[in-house]
Amino acid sequence: MKILTVCGLGMGSSLILRMNVETVLKKHGVEANVEHMDVSAAASANADLVITNAELVGNLQHLSCPVVVVNNYIDTNEITQALVNAGILTQG
Repeated sequence: MKILTVCGLGMGSSLILRMNVETVLKKHGVEANVEHMDVSAAASANADLVITNAELVGNLQHLSCPVVVVNNYIDTNEITQALVNAGILTQG
């Protein structure tokens, strides 16, 4: 499974989000390749899931994979819920 974390420039925010997504996935025993990148690169990348913020989601709606929004990139509870909503994790 390939998950992209996306921010405007692909450096700071998406890296923080990537690290927290990896933490949540590891906690739940899910293996995935998580990469961080900028919105331009993500627009042409292949992935199973894209995680971004509300400001950028419109730029990624054309992708063939689900695009989910996380507002607080350091809130592992919000990240967990986003992954549950995307069907990557099961509730509970």
